[in-house]
Amino acid sequence: MSAQPEDRSGPWLLAGITLFWGLNFVTIKTSVEEVPIWAFRSICLLTGAFGLFAIGKLAGASLKVPRDEWRPLVIAALGNITFWHIFSAWGLQYVPAGRGTIIAYTMPLFAAVFSVLWLKQKLTGLIVTALGAGIAGLAILVVPIWSEIVAQPLGPLLMLLAASSWAFGTVALKRFRFTIPTTALAGWQMLVGGIPIFIGYLVIDRNFDPRPVSNIAWAAVAYSAIVPMIFCHWAWFRIVSIYPAAVAAIGTLAIPVVSVLAATYLKHEAIGVSEILSLGLVLTALSLVLIVPALKNRAATLPEPE
Repeated sequence: MSAQPEDRSGPWLLAGITLFWGLNFVTIKTSVEEVPIWAFRSICLLTGAFGLFAIGKLAGASLKVPRDEWRPLVIAALGNITFWHIFSAWGLQYVPAGRGTIIAYTMPLFAAVFSVLWLKQKLTGLIVTALGAGIAGLAILVVPIWSEIVAQPLGPLLMLLAASSWAFGTVALKRFRFTIPTTALAGWQMLVGGIPIFIGYLVIDRNFDPRPVSNIAWAAVAYSAIVPMIFCHWAWFRIVSIYPAAVAAIGTLAIPVVSVLAATYLKHEAIGVSEILSLGLVLTALSLVLIVPALKNRAATLPEPE
């Protein structure tokens, strides 16, 4: 995807995904308390895919995928859609939304590792330090509830798998070159990546009865299916096409903050010292990986004084 730094929509798109994705973890948790995971994710992915296709058609964009781009599209979709959506929704059944978001948004740390392994980028001291800070942030969350994790380790593990899956998909987007419009790229990833989820719904949740589901839960499902799935996915892929990966990823830094605050006010989840320290360390780790290199690159491009 070609860089277009002159596009002035970037900051607005970053602000949009920060707010709407930050709220989404609360609505996901509200949704999966009453709607089975496979049914919930199927509704979201189908709504998102066909919503994006409709927007693309109205804008006159082509939805055709070149033959040589199908394989990389499937690879990216497995990380960005299939495993991310399954693991994150599943994990939020076992962990509070605020804590789950902090774990999920360690994604750029995993992305740094995948970039070294897949894109052959150098593992610098800065990245090692950031990984150490990220691990420390997770440890702060783990230590106070270690006995609970030993008894029920599934939630944190699933959120880590979600984070690593999204990281894999993000690096795949940078590894391969796509020429199709952003709406088509996002829509096809949802549709193709959603195939295993649709099958899971037919096999596991086919007897789901929607009648007992409360209006609040349906409102949460509607929000997750429309705003994050259509706008946020389109905006994220657009941001990646506008900015270098490091600059684009900065937009994810504030999302856990929004989510923790939203969980506090909407789900009445308590914020303790461990959550605040963990959030601080994770944001520090992400800043070391993303902001510091971006600032160094910017300084290197400034003209020298005469």
